[in-house]
Amino acid sequence: MTTAASSAALRPAAVVFDNDGTFLETEAVWSRAEEELFRRRGIAFLPEHKLELIGTSFAHASVALEGFLGEPGGGPAIMEELVALVHVELDGDVPVMPGADRLVDALRARGVAVGMATNAGRGFAEKALHRAGHADTFPVLLTAEDVTSPKPAPEIYLAAAAALGVDPADCVAVEDSPTGVTAAVAAGMTVLGVTSFPGVDLSHAHHRHPSLEDPALWALLGLDDAV
Repeated sequence: MTTAASSAALRPAAVVFDNDGTFLETEAVWSRAEEELFRRRGIAFLPEHKLELIGTSFAHASVALEGFLGEPGGGPAIMEELVALVHVELDGDVPVMPGADRLVDALRARGVAVGMATNAGRGFAEKALHRAGHADTFPVLLTAEDVTSPKPAPEIYLAAAAALGVDPADCVAVEDSPTGVTAAVAAGMTVLGVTSFPGVDLSHAHHRHPSLEDPALWALLGLDDAV
């Protein structure tokens, strides 16, 4: 795990955040919807199910859910049902992850551009950010609907860098899932892996942190005097 003493500050031109479980605490929203999806079929939603689904594309989740629920070929209908459940959950409170809004404010105060790249659909992402009071926080918001190949392909991160007007090598990506880390690494960004769910393997991130409040993460971004 990165420590402030062991790593020089990165001082990126831009930082691109994942959304679910990274900037917003919406993994809990997805989990409640997934639990209900399984409950309707009399199946327990287990941690291993969550580990397989977290951060993945709709295409991957569709196939995984077919297997988990024993409904081969039913992926599209299952995903439609899940998305409807998720939007119901979004009508409640949508908090930011601890330290997320403070971190974005500190970056913007230093002139660091910020963007968001999420594997969720645009409707979900915009509604979640609006509910959390961050509808206008990210001038660049890219979703799975904006690219041909979502994460783990690098396309969405390459597109985010282009939209922000910076080279991917001058960007830091902040991610909480193996899928997202793979995408950002492949795009040539430096990746900070931040734990949001126990057991998620972020070992291929360049730096790993327990939360966005970790002083080592702030120091790595050159923000140690703002902690």
